[in-house]
Amino acid sequence: MDTPAPVIPAPTSAKIRVLVVEDQPKILRNQLKVLESAPEIEIVGTAMNGEAALDEIPRCTPDVLLLDLGLPRMSGIDVTREVKARWQKVEILIFTIFDEEQKVLEAIKAGASGYLLKGATSEKIIEAIRDVCAGGTVIQPSLARSLLSHFRAGGGDHAQQVPDDGQKPLSDREREILQLIAKGVSNSEAAKVLNLSKATIRTHLEHIYQKLEVTNRVEAVTEGIRKGLIDV
Repeated sequence: MDTPAPVIPAPTSAKIRVLVVEDQPKILRNQLKVLESAPEIEIVGTAMNGEAALDEIPRCTPDVLLLDLGLPRMSGIDVTREVKARWQKVEILIFTIFDEEQKVLEAIKAGASGYLLKGATSEKIIEAIRDVCAGGTVIQPSLARSLLSHFRAGGGDHAQQVPDDGQKPLSDREREILQLIAKGVSNSEAAKVLNLSKATIRTHLEHIYQKLEVTNRVEAVTEGIRKGLIDV
C-alpha cells in the first residue's frame, strides 16, 4: 500500500482587505488606482455614502475601512461610530481633503485609527493602511498640534499639562519613540530613524501603553501631551 503524500496546506493570503468609502467619483478612481498598485492590498468593495458602506461591511468583511470624512447625509464621524459599535475589529482610516482638525478629533474619539489628507503620497497611504491593520494608529503632525491646542484651550482639568506622577515613568527610549509618533512617524519610519526593528518598536509601544494606561497611539500621544512628557 502506497504511503499517502503529505498534505501541504494552501498558503494563506496575507492581503489586507480594504473597503473604500468616497462620494466623489474622480477621487474614488484615484484612490483605487493607488490601492491596486499595492500587491498586499485587496480592494473588497466600494461605497459612495455611509449607508451603503454599512450594508457592504457584512458582505465583504474588510480589515480596513478607508473612509471619507465629508460624506453626504451620514457623516464619516457617524459612520465611524456605527462601525465600531457593530464591527469593533474593523480598523478605520479617515481620508479627508480638508485638514478639519476638530472633525478629525471627533472621528478619533468615535474610534477611528487615524487620518490622512487626500494629498498624501501613495507610499504614505499604503503605509498607513498597513499600520492600522497591524493595530497601529496614524497621527499626522497637525493632529498632534491640535491635540496640544485642545488641552491648552479646552478648559477644565485638561487646560493645563499634568506633570508626570513618577509612578510609571517612561524610559528615555520610550519618550523618544512617543515623541516620534506624535510627529506623525509610522512604526516602520520610527524603526529606521532609531535603527531598531519594527518588532522592537511594537514592544516599546506596548510598554508605553501599559505605563500610560492607554490602548492605542492616539491615546498615548494625548496622555503624553497632557502629562508634559513630549512636545509637539
